[in-house]
Amino acid sequence: MIANESIAQTYKFVWTLTDTLVIAWRNILRFVRLPQLLIFSTIQPVMLLLLFNYVFGGALSAGGMKYIQYLLPGFLVQIVVFGSSQTSVGLAEDLSRGMIDRFRSLPMARPAVLAGRTLADTLRYTFLVLLMIGVGSIIGFRFHNGAPFAVAAAMLSVLFGFAFTWISAFIGMSVKDVETAQVAGFVWIFPIVFASSMFVPIETMPGWLQAFAKINPVSAAADTVRALSLGGELITPLWKCFAWIGGILLIFLPLAVRRYRSIP
Repeated sequence: MIANESIAQTYKFVWTLTDTLVIAWRNILRFVRLPQLLIFSTIQPVMLLLLFNYVFGGALSAGGMKYIQYLLPGFLVQIVVFGSSQTSVGLAEDLSRGMIDRFRSLPMARPAVLAGRTLADTLRYTFLVLLMIGVGSIIGFRFHNGAPFAVAAAMLSVLFGFAFTWISAFIGMSVKDVETAQVAGFVWIFPIVFASSMFVPIETMPGWLQAFAKINPVSAAADTVRALSLGGELITPLWKCFAWIGGILLIFLPLAVRRYRSIP
C-alpha cells in the first residue's frame, strides 16, 4: 500500500514537472518568435542603462566611486522588477483569448500553467541580468568581490524577480484585461523603484522620503546586490532582502494559485 502511494506520488510529480516544462517552453517560444517583443525587451534596458550612466552619471553623487559601479547593481534589480510586469500582461492576454480555459480543459496538471509561466519569466530575467552585466562591463563596471559573490549577486537579482512575478501573476489574473494589466502592472512599481537606493544613496533624499526608502524591498535588494558586487556591509541588507522575498512569496503565491483556481 505504501509502495503504491509512493509510486502514485512520484508519477504525479513527474507529470506536473513535465507539463510545467511544456508550458514554460511554450512561453519561451512565444517570446522568441515575436521579433519586436524580443528586440524591444532587449533594447529598452540597454538604453536605460546607458542613459542613466551617461546623462545623469556626471551630476549624481555615489560616494566618490564611478557612477556605473553604484548604478549597475541596483539596475539589475530594476530590470527584473520592471520585467515582472510582463507576467501580468501575458496572463491577462491568455485569459482574454481563452487560452487558460483551453489549458484547463486538457488532461494536464493544474499547477503547470502558473508554474510554467513563472519558470519562463525566471529564465527571461536570467538572460536580462547577464546581458546587463555584459553591457555594464563594457562601459566600465567591475565586480570587486570575486566570481562567487558575482554569481550570488546575479542569482539574488533573479530570485527577487521571481518573487515579484507572483505579484504580477495575481494582478494579471485579477484584472483579466490586457490594457488594464499594462497599467496595473506598472503603477505600483514606479514608486518603489525610484524611491529607493537604486539610483542614489538614501541619505541624499528628503527626510520624509528616506523613511519610505529604508523599508522599501527594492532598497533591500539593491543594497544586497551592491554589497555582493562591490563589498561592504552585507548581513543587514541580506536578511532584509530574504525577509521581503519570503514574505512576498508567502502572501502572493497562494493568492495567485487561489485566484487561478477560482477562474470560472
